[in-house]
Amino acid sequence: MLSGAGIGVVCFASSYAVALALEISRLLFRSGVRGAFMVGFAAAGLVAQTAFLYHQALKTPGSPLSSQRDWCLVAAWLLVVVYLYLTCYHPKNAFGVFLLPLVLGLIGVARFLADAQPYAREPASRAWGVVHGVSILLASVAVLVGFVAGIMYLEQARRLKKKLPPIRGLRLPSLEWLARANSRAIVVSVLMLAVGLASGEILRLLSQGDRLPWYDPVVLSTVCVFLWLLAAAVVGVLYRPAQAGRKVAYLTLVSFVALVVALALVLSVDTQHGGRQSRAEAVDGGR
Repeated sequence: MLSGAGIGVVCFASSYAVALALEISRLLFRSGVRGAFMVGFAAAGLVAQTAFLYHQALKTPGSPLSSQRDWCLVAAWLLVVVYLYLTCYHPKNAFGVFLLPLVLGLIGVARFLADAQPYAREPASRAWGVVHGVSILLASVAVLVGFVAGIMYLEQARRLKKKLPPIRGLRLPSLEWLARANSRAIVVSVLMLAVGLASGEILRLLSQGDRLPWYDPVVLSTVCVFLWLLAAAVVGVLYRPAQAGRKVAYLTLVSFVALVVALALVLSVDTQHGGRQSRAEAVDGGR
């Protein structure tokens, strides 16, 4: 049952949906109080989601917040934190039009597709499991933030190149700011994925049973995402700032696609990396 302490997923998802509707309304009309309502609904949703995750962590018998469902919800929680930060510091820019759909998408995956069964870890590998999970989570959130910055960069560059007037209510940051945000997101994602891959290898060496093969679909897709991000970081170093922005933006779009593929593999493909196969083995082992 997806409810905790009287607060369900629908509660905070609805708050985020209202905040998104208010963001979209910027395109239709002006309002002096809309910003306060946007932040208010998003903040209320964040408080509700925090209470939900806290309750889930307390009642989980195994490792807290380690299931596929919890992973998606924590990623959505982090994106909302990013949205509130950007909206408070840059209130005139429409970050929510791009970030909040990703938040609702992650919540939808958590509600309808993700498994709620927490992953079991041996005591010897529990600490490394936390490092592995948190680093992969932060890397994924950084990829999503970079994806949003990349889309905004390409749209802003297209508008400026064609000398188009700005769309009413859809004010975007400068190309310099977006390029800087994109580069920082890529650096964070590369570092976090490197930590995730290293800790994953340590977990593999610590495993007492069958070790996760290197050709596992999730492992291969994660390595591909890492290589793409590393390539994007290299492009940002080798090219001049005026030339690197567009190339890095395109690479982050591809990295987002690779991330979606990796998540789809975890949710649907038989894999020993927390997929259906590992859960089936855990059930068989408990009989």
